[in-house]
Amino acid sequence: MMRKNLVLLVQLVLLVLLVSCNKKEVNTARPVFCSDSAYVYIEKQMSFGPRVPNSSAHMQCAVWLIEQLRAAGGEVELQKGFMPDYRGNNQQIYNIIGHFNTPETASRSRILLGAHYDCRPWCDEEANYEDRFYNVPGANDGASGVGVLLEVARQLGQRIADSSLTTPVDIIFFDAEDMGSPRVYTGDERADTWCLGSQLWAMNYERKRTPSYQYGLILDMVGAPDAVFPLEMYSSQYAQNYQQKIWRAAEQLGYGAMFSNQRSYPITDDHYYINYIAGIPCVDVIHYDIRNATGFPAWWHTRNDDMSNISKQTLQAVGEVVMSQL
Repeated sequence: MMRKNLVLLVQLVLLVLLVSCNKKEVNTARPVFCSDSAYVYIEKQMSFGPRVPNSSAHMQCAVWLIEQLRAAGGEVELQKGFMPDYRGNNQQIYNIIGHFNTPETASRSRILLGAHYDCRPWCDEEANYEDRFYNVPGANDGASGVGVLLEVARQLGQRIADSSLTTPVDIIFFDAEDMGSPRVYTGDERADTWCLGSQLWAMNYERKRTPSYQYGLILDMVGAPDAVFPLEMYSSQYAQNYQQKIWRAAEQLGYGAMFSNQRSYPITDDHYYINYIAGIPCVDVIHYDIRNATGFPAWWHTRNDDMSNISKQTLQAVGEVVMSQL
């Protein structure tokens, strides 16, 4: 009897392995994506601490991101430069770019996928003034988009390995997205203080116009259990055809309630500068909550942006929608 139970146990383990995230799904139209893996990538980012630009945690995370993209089979480029912050002081920027292509696809027009990996230095949406000087932990606002794209990178690496990659993809982790003017600041400030990394990238791209991109897709705050991604207005203005294509795919996959047909106000995010400066049609997938005065969830830019705001079900939905476009 014990031997029979042992055989059954071994068979069960083998069955689990066959349907695990690391195996390609068979006889299914659903895109391959592993939310367990994305979740672990988010946890790892959080283990460094708040990834405030130029802090030790930020630099450790940047090195780790480069390692992960290389391990997945990407050719990694580190873009360095300076951008003026809200006070006009130069801010060091490190954009991390992973190129995923084969010799056969390298010259084809690409798809750009992006997320920011930095954390906001100030919790300036906290009710208590003293709490506003803490760093934002950045589980959802930062780490969630990066976690999804690291798992996408892993899946792209498998496509490269089995020669099934047909469209080249660039994954960009933008720096200093969340460096916009803090609410506690009362002095003179310059314009365009948000999304410094994507501004730098877009200005460099605008000068050389290479490589060619079909369109771009930015992920921001894509992990919450109650996430809703409306049709963001800048995306509709600059990239409506691609936005509709992505939202139709979400509906077909059963995620129509999450990828809502409700429209949001225009949001200044990395996609805006990719659209406006680089001239690449770019769509923003971002959690927006019309019930709140800010338009964003209650944990946004507070000390509560932790792992409690990350849902594997939401990560799976977003991951599948992204993979359906590749």
